[in-house]
Amino acid sequence: MYDRELALEILEQIHQATQTILKRFKPIKSCDDFTNSDWGMEKLDSICMQLIAIGENLKNFDKVTNHYVLTNYPQIEWKKVKGMRDIITHHYFDLNAEAIYDVCVNHVEQMAVVIKKIINEIKS
Repeated sequence: MYDRELALEILEQIHQATQTILKRFKPIKSCDDFTNSDWGMEKLDSICMQLIAIGENLKNFDKVTNHYVLTNYPQIEWKKVKGMRDIITHHYFDLNAEAIYDVCVNHVEQMAVVIKKIINEIKS
């Protein structure tokens, strides 16, 4: 078994990060909104910081749960989420704003839903 309280704490942090990303991304209408102004670059930076936090926390969650829980939710490509953290952290100056835009448009909301589902299932 694993420490459910610690697992829930980590999941809550991840869920909060997804909500922060969705809030910060709301005014972004195209990838150019990230790259064509200081305001957009600040949005990109702040979203990337949350993506780093999500990836790091998922790695910690996997350790805490002995790699048992995430495999039950294959609708999210967890390895890619954790890999995104590594790319942003280690190759920041080569960051692809289009990839971050795609993640925000197509993946963050679904991940938030799945994370909430995991939270609810661990609580019950």
